[in-house]
Amino acid sequence: MPAQQKKLIFCIAGVLSLACALGTAAAVGTQLWVRGTILCTTGALLVNATGPELHKFIGEIQYGLFSGQRVRQCGLGGRPFQFSFFPDLLKTIPASIHVSVILFCTVLIIFALVGAGFFMFNAFGSPYETLHGPIGLYLWSFIACSCGCLIMILFSSEVKIHHLSEKIANFKEGTFTFKTHSEQFANSFWTVLVCSLVHFINALLIRFAGFEFPFSKSKDSGTITGAVDLMY
Repeated sequence: MPAQQKKLIFCIAGVLSLACALGTAAAVGTQLWVRGTILCTTGALLVNATGPELHKFIGEIQYGLFSGQRVRQCGLGGRPFQFSFFPDLLKTIPASIHVSVILFCTVLIIFALVGAGFFMFNAFGSPYETLHGPIGLYLWSFIACSCGCLIMILFSSEVKIHHLSEKIANFKEGTFTFKTHSEQFANSFWTVLVCSLVHFINALLIRFAGFEFPFSKSKDSGTITGAVDLMY
């Protein structure tokens, strides 16, 4: 492939990596990871609410990795409540999983920036070390893509398996019991998914530029080299 086309491909990959780093950094600081509604089961059972009456006992909740807000509805109007994961909910949530999600987000941002730098270096410079060449480009893209996948898996398990929304809704609630009525992942979660796909696409762009995977070497060349070494 001509050098100008390779430069263009590396520039595109670098811009995509930089956009992913900035997008992930913005997503980490928002409260738009999960949105849902919570049902005040205690209040609904007390008045035997059904049909349209049930809406008076359905509140809202949304949260991110550091903070969030909920609106509790127990038949007397909505009452908003702001909360923070650190340190308020640290004993209530699965802290090890939650901290792991934040750490992997940090690693994803760092390696996306590193990948963007090396893509630009390969576009406008002359690679002179292994990690500046195709091995490094594959490595940064693979690590960033893997971190994105781990973030989605861990956070999904925290929300769905460990019932994170219910634990947040019942935080400091002694009398009333809340249950998740509906929940869905919001924009920030899907941003991480898009970033993971972008890093996978970057690996395909490297291959499209003409670089073989660094660990795919010809067996014939290795055999010939070994035979020559034995001769001497």
